[in-house]
Amino acid sequence: MAEARTPAQIEADIVRRRQELAVTLDEIGVRLHPKTIMDEAKAKAAEAVDRSAGRAYVAANRAVSDVRAQLVSENGTPRLERVIPVALIGVAVVGLLALRTRRRR
Repeated sequence: MAEARTPAQIEADIVRRRQELAVTLDEIGVRLHPKTIMDEAKAKAAEAVDRSAGRAYVAANRAVSDVRAQLVSENGTPRLERVIPVALIGVAVVGLLALRTRRRR
C-alpha cells in the first residue's frame, strides 16, 4: 500500500512539477520562435551548400588529376606525344575563335 504523504510533501511535489513545466514551456517557446526556425533552416541550407561544394571540389580535383596523369609521366616529365596534340588543338580552337570574331566585325 502507498505511504501517506504529508501536505508539505505534496506541496513540494507541486512546486517541483511547476518548475519542470516552466522549463519545458520555455524550451518549446525557444524551439518554436520564428528566429530559431529561420536559424535552423539557414544552417541546414549552409550545410547542404557546403556538402555540394565539397563534392564538386572532389570531382574537379579528380578530373584534374586524371588529365594530369594523361599528360605527365610518373616521374613528372611531360609526355610530349600527348601534350603536343593537345596544345595544337588548343591553338586551333583559339585561332578559329579569332577568325570568327573578325568575320563578325
